[in-house]
Amino acid sequence: MTIFITTLGFLFVFAWLALRVYPRIGLMDRPKKYGLKRAPIPYPGGLAIYLAFLVSFLTFIPANPITLSVFFGASLLVLVSFVDDRIGLPPALRLFVQFISGSILVYGGVGVTSITNPFGGTFPLDTVMFGSLAVFSALVTVLWLMVMVNAFNWVDGVPGMASSIAFVSSLILFLLSIRPGFHYLDQTLAITLSIIIMALSLGFLVFDFPKPRMIMGDTGSMFLGFLLAVTALISGGKIATTILVLGFPMLDFAWVILRRIRKGQSPFKGDLMHFHHRLLKAGFSQQKVVIFFAMSSLIFGLLALGLHTEGKLIALVAILVFMAGLAWALLYRK
Repeated sequence: MTIFITTLGFLFVFAWLALRVYPRIGLMDRPKKYGLKRAPIPYPGGLAIYLAFLVSFLTFIPANPITLSVFFGASLLVLVSFVDDRIGLPPALRLFVQFISGSILVYGGVGVTSITNPFGGTFPLDTVMFGSLAVFSALVTVLWLMVMVNAFNWVDGVPGMASSIAFVSSLILFLLSIRPGFHYLDQTLAITLSIIIMALSLGFLVFDFPKPRMIMGDTGSMFLGFLLAVTALISGGKIATTILVLGFPMLDFAWVILRRIRKGQSPFKGDLMHFHHRLLKAGFSQQKVVIFFAMSSLIFGLLALGLHTEGKLIALVAILVFMAGLAWALLYRK
């Protein structure tokens, strides 16, 4: 409780400062650029999220190779994302920085050593070594981080979505981490990070739930995606659970990339064809879109708590079928 209240308190302090300081120094969004008819608001609020995290991190998390790699990897990502929010950076450079952040984690000892086979057994990832580096483990770790970071960045197309989904995801990871007799690894760090993420995301939701008073930007959405990716890894590889909680955003992420490649476009060229954009075009308000995604994540997250790997795979297929049917209905709705 102390960790949650402290983090939440500092988030409110830094967000309050951002609301008052940002307009004076020109850190505001550009609504006309995206065809929005409203006054500019403070942006990127993700800096307040990072600063609140920094205070809690230094207060509650002891320094060791793993935690230091989380700190430096996250800080690098936030720094470059902040610059990208202000002036825009090439996609290749952003991906390179994400790769470096993931590599820092691997160097610090964060990684996944095996993947559970839904039909029984596991797929070991530490059988091919390059010196002391487990090649496949490192590749999967970095790829997982990059997918999570970009999926959270893309889901931030509606204010409040990234923060609400991050809260639900961290809540599920927290509930899974405190389950007695379920883990072979110490869950202290995973529990602490889950609590910090819950406080950060819930606190910022106060400021960016439609109608937003502040936008987190890539600085916030990528940072939250990074923290969730790390928490899933250090808690013992809860990748399947995290994917199920983020079923809609993850499937939307994969579908958008495939659709853009099929049309000969760059996978990183933005458009308004994400699933949440289709809901908005169908007449849903921003508030309803945020609630829909948050409740969907909560429902599938609670299911994940009671399912084994094969059950999670079936549930993910069910999400895919439901999402495809809903997308078809939205596409042909007058």
